[in-house]
Amino acid sequence: MKITPKFGIDKLVFGMKQADVEALLGTPDKKFQDEEENTIYAYNKEKCRLSFYADEDFRLGFIITSNEEATLNDLKVIGLSPKDVKQQQEAKGIKGWEVDNYDVTDTHFNEDNWIVLHSEYNIVTKLELGATFNAQDEFDFKFPKKK
Repeated sequence: MKITPKFGIDKLVFGMKQADVEALLGTPDKKFQDEEENTIYAYNKEKCRLSFYADEDFRLGFIITSNEEATLNDLKVIGLSPKDVKQQQEAKGIKGWEVDNYDVTDTHFNEDNWIVLHSEYNIVTKLELGATFNAQDEFDFKFPKKK
């Protein structure tokens, strides 16, 4: 699974509609609404959770994965120490990480690329990737909007 900051993961591109995603991945294993009325798709095989934002005409805006094959800049992420992942990514130009600690869980956030690494016991267990914003403070969806 190739993670492309600001764009998406593999063929999943920020701004897709649910039908676009289903054409690629099929019917989700689980589908539900969150507390903000966003539609959430979960795919077990891919180990990913997709959020379609209600206030953005249900376009794909957020992806969470714990897939061990996920790569960021051609480097695996899941199962490594956050320090190793951040050092590798900083060498590839992804710099500036904010860290929050919660008991044995840490989050490492890179705002420029809207990437969040979650780690437990000093091992990255999942990655979150969100659509970024443009100069007008609107989502910068990369998938063309259908008319």
